[in-house]
Amino acid sequence: MASVKIRCGVVGVGSLGQHHARIYAELPSAELVGVLDSDPGRAAEVAARHHCRRFDSLEELAGACDAVSVVVPTDRHASVALPLLARGCHVLIEKPLCASLAEAEQVLAAAKAGNCLVQVGHVEHFNPVMAFLEKQVSHPQFITTERLAPYQVRGTEVGVVLDLMIHDIGIVLALVKSPIKRIDSVGVKVLSRTEDIANARIQFENGCVANLNASRMSLKKAREIRIFQDDGYLSLDFMNQTGHLVRKSDIVAFGLKMKIGLVKPGDYSSVPVREIPIEKGEPLALELAHFVESVAKAKQPKVGAALGKSALELAITITEQIANGR
Repeated sequence: MASVKIRCGVVGVGSLGQHHARIYAELPSAELVGVLDSDPGRAAEVAARHHCRRFDSLEELAGACDAVSVVVPTDRHASVALPLLARGCHVLIEKPLCASLAEAEQVLAAAKAGNCLVQVGHVEHFNPVMAFLEKQVSHPQFITTERLAPYQVRGTEVGVVLDLMIHDIGIVLALVKSPIKRIDSVGVKVLSRTEDIANARIQFENGCVANLNASRMSLKKAREIRIFQDDGYLSLDFMNQTGHLVRKSDIVAFGLKMKIGLVKPGDYSSVPVREIPIEKGEPLALELAHFVESVAKAKQPKVGAALGKSALELAITITEQIANGR
């Protein structure tokens, strides 16, 4: 017997939400039932493109769907997710989980009461780069991240920490797996009401230190991470899905060659840098496929509400430090 398709919907079909709709329409395990947007014309356009229904209310959408993506501005996450959860819909909420911890608690309580799944859209966890890191990173000692983007109005209802840095916060929390000992943060606002550039230095109880940088005032885009641990150094690019590593054993061998004269001092062209073969894939498509599978099998998603809340809590702490410092 053919498996039953999960009936999916999307609330908010702007620049990101339209891709949620596209992917649900393409997934063999899903059926895109319909979309809802504050702009009825935009909703009608996307609905026509994917041959689905344009809904006029959350109640109607919830009644027709098993699972719904919430892709609206952060300050509306709770007001959209709560009615859906109350009507038994599983939800994928784009990152961050909510604009405040109080709202996050309400969402978690509603999910528990309705026996519903909540997945948080930390899409980098489904990037093939992250799959490689999860296998290779065992005892990180020092991590640096850089997430840069040109300025755009979308997302500025929150600061750059909740807009961009929270991706790397989620990644670092998943890799380090240790309680936090100390946080030191600085930031600058340029065009927004809140910070547009931010740096956070996080010390963990196990000794690892993470230095996170985010800016939405850059002339280029970048999503990079560098990790130092006992057995070597890794440098990976989430945007281009490429990377390289240098193993400690290779560096020791290189040093010995230099010592006995087989390598000239200052000639680093022969440093044994290993390119990492990463199978490329669309992270959002992998994320939504995982969400649909989690709903179908009634299993907790990889990036559930617990991780989403932990990342949000740390992001809010950093944001408050920056605000108090100003």
